[in-house]
Amino acid sequence: MMVRARFLSCTRGAAAAEMALILPLATLLLFTTLEAGHWMYTQHQVVKGLRDGARYAARQSIDDVDCAGISATVISEVQNLSTTGQLVNGGSPRVSGWDPSEVEVLVNCTRVDATVAQAGIYDSSEPGRSVIVRTRFDYDSLFNGLGILSDTTVDLNGEQEAAWMGI
Repeated sequence: MMVRARFLSCTRGAAAAEMALILPLATLLLFTTLEAGHWMYTQHQVVKGLRDGARYAARQSIDDVDCAGISATVISEVQNLSTTGQLVNGGSPRVSGWDPSEVEVLVNCTRVDATVAQAGIYDSSEPGRSVIVRTRFDYDSLFNGLGILSDTTVDLNGEQEAAWMGI
């Protein structure tokens, strides 16, 4: 009887047992937090790149950006600027796995309704022109194969629009 009471009241090794129970959960929480932070950072870089590309495209000449479309040179420059931060091809990408070909550049031409009072920068005789830059591609996981995001495909995507101002 005395041996059993002494065994039940012994606390030696309790800390090791508690650590063994909590360590897998703490490790999973740590890696999940790091992965989520990396995803948010890369999403921010994508949005920042698209914003730079839309601003650049919106300040091009009317000869290069009109309702019929955008010149191939401007499209290439916007794609490179969005993904690498440089106008010419060959820079290192802002985000791993983001290719310039995955950036779409469009012109949005909407005619202002003459029957509605307008308070904007366009009148009813002129179409309002804006440039849209968007992308969608697969997210490159920080911990490939650790099981957090290894089985599912997570996309990074974004879209930015800027009113065309021209030069």
